[in-house]
Amino acid sequence: MSLFHTLYDELIGFLGLNALLDMYHTGNYQSLLTLNGILGAVSPVLPFLLLIEITRAIVYKRFKIEDYRMPFLIFIINRVIGRFLSIAAIAFCIGVFEKYAIFKTTFTWYWLIYGYIIWEFGHFLYHYWGHRVRLFWCLHATHHMPQTMNLSVSYAHFFLEGAYADIIRTTVCILMGVNPPLLFFIMFIDGFWGGFIHVGENVLKNGRLGFLNKWILTPSHHRVHHAKNPLYMDTNFCNLLNIWDRVFGTYQHEDPKEPVQYGVTRNVNNRNFFDVYFGEFYYLALDVWKAPGILNKVRYIFMPPGWSHTGDHKTAVTVKRAYLESLKQTPSTTTQYEATTS
Repeated sequence: MSLFHTLYDELIGFLGLNALLDMYHTGNYQSLLTLNGILGAVSPVLPFLLLIEITRAIVYKRFKIEDYRMPFLIFIINRVIGRFLSIAAIAFCIGVFEKYAIFKTTFTWYWLIYGYIIWEFGHFLYHYWGHRVRLFWCLHATHHMPQTMNLSVSYAHFFLEGAYADIIRTTVCILMGVNPPLLFFIMFIDGFWGGFIHVGENVLKNGRLGFLNKWILTPSHHRVHHAKNPLYMDTNFCNLLNIWDRVFGTYQHEDPKEPVQYGVTRNVNNRNFFDVYFGEFYYLALDVWKAPGILNKVRYIFMPPGWSHTGDHKTAVTVKRAYLESLKQTPSTTTQYEATTS
C-alpha cells in the first residue's frame, strides 16, 4: 500500500493539486485571498495543459511516445535532488548577498516592474552563458535535446542547471535590491511563463499570441530559441520581457518561411538516456583529453561550443555568419531575411 501512496503523492504533486485538495478537505477557502493560496490554485494549470496537449495529439493521431518519454524520465531523475539543490542555492545567495544590496525594495507594483526587469537580466546572463560557455552548455544542453516542442520539454533539465541558474539570477536580484518576498513572487511568474512557452503545436499551432508577440516573448519566440537552424541559433534568451534580447541584439522573430528544426546540431540518440543527459560532458571530456597543451584544454572548457584548437570552429557565431554570407548570394532570400529581422 505504501507504494500506491507514494505514487499517488507524486501524481498529486506533479499536477500541483496539493493546495486545492487541502482547501477542499478543510473547507477553508479563505486562503484564496492570500498570495500562497492564489499560487496554489494556479499551480495545476501547466500540468493540465500538458495533459490536454497529449490528449489532442492522441485524438489527431500525432502522438509519439518518444516525444514525451525522455523528458518524463529526466523529470523523475531530477525530482528530488535538483529541487533540493535549487532551494539551497537560493537560500545561500540570499543569506550571503542580501547585506550588500544597493538599496531595499518593497512589495509594490512599481518595484515589481523594476524587480522583473532585473530578474530578466539575471536570466539573460545565465541563459546566454549557458549557450556561450562550453561547460555551462553541458548543463543546459539536455533541455535542447528534444526534437519536437511540447510542455514536457520544460521538465527536461540536467539536475545541476537549476542551481547554476538560481545562483546567477538570485545573486543579481538580491544585489540590486529585490527583496526576497518580491523575488519569490517573480520566480513564480517566471516559472509559470517559462513552462507555458514550451506549449507545442498540438495546443497552439501559431504560438504568436496575437499582438502580444510584439511586446513579450511568446511560445513562437521560444520555439525559435530551441531551433538548430543557423538563422535562429543563440537567440531569445529572455523568458517573458524581451528587453535584454533587444538591448544585446539576440532578439529574433519566427520566420514563416524558415520552419523551426528542433534539437542540437550534433547527432543525438534520443532513445538513449545517457547520450541525452551526459552526452555533452562526454564530448567535452574527449576534446579536453585530445587537446594539445594546458591552455587549449582550458579553452575547450570555457570557449563556446564548437570552438576548436585547430581553428576550424563550428560555433553558433561562425555557423550563422556563414549562413548569412550565403544569403547575400541570393538577393531575394536576403530581402526576405531583412524583412523578418527589421
